[in-house]
Amino acid sequence: MNNHKSVIVIMILVISAPFAGCDKANDPKYNPPADHTISQEGFMHKSRLNQPLTNCVSCHGSDLMGGTTGVSCFECHGTKW
Repeated sequence: MNNHKSVIVIMILVISAPFAGCDKANDPKYNPPADHTISQEGFMHKSRLNQPLTNCVSCHGSDLMGGTTGVSCFECHGTKW
């Protein structure tokens, strides 16, 4: 019976591990500035976020790969842009 419980615990940990790794809101490098007032799925964005090549490049870099912030837009948005 004890072996059965161990297998269940291991299965739960394996299944939940990917979700724990995606919680960027608790990541110390995720610290958006005060002008990021629009929440999308728990992550704060600046206004006009749907125009990233115009509005996000000054901080996230011309390729949106991190720039001076060190936070790539692709970490959350994938290949959207």
